[in-house]
Amino acid sequence: MVQVQVEDEIYAMPPRHGFIVAHFLTVANIERSARFYEMVFGGHILSLGDSSGAPGYIQLANTWLIVNIGGGPTPDKPSVTLGVPPDPDSLSSFMNIRVADIHGCYEQWRARGAKFITEPMEKYGETRCYIRDPDGYIIEVGQSKPEVDYG
Repeated sequence: MVQVQVEDEIYAMPPRHGFIVAHFLTVANIERSARFYEMVFGGHILSLGDSSGAPGYIQLANTWLIVNIGGGPTPDKPSVTLGVPPDPDSLSSFMNIRVADIHGCYEQWRARGAKFITEPMEKYGETRCYIRDPDGYIIEVGQSKPEVDYG
């Protein structure tokens, strides 16, 4: 069992009680994607999968990424086929990372190989920018302004 200490909470995979949230990404190459999240964000690779089709697992801050290659339907999802985005400019979801210092993260992650779509920009009471991962997924990086009330 792997545990992650974040403030006063312990996030373990698999969870001991309740649940945790993990994000699944369909990727073209498990090791390439795992190394990207390790190199850019300091993720901890727990597994690179295996030849029988097991996915890779990456602990990323207080969440988990599961990465695996695509494929056809399976008995538990008989009408679903998974694949990397065919058009990286037409996506229906993305990961969102909130940071304390967006300009510091921008410089550090760019130096580690992150490909940003733009530099950080002011938008809707925050500063944000986007990174593209090796399969074309986008990752929003944002810093909220403390004086803005989010609800």
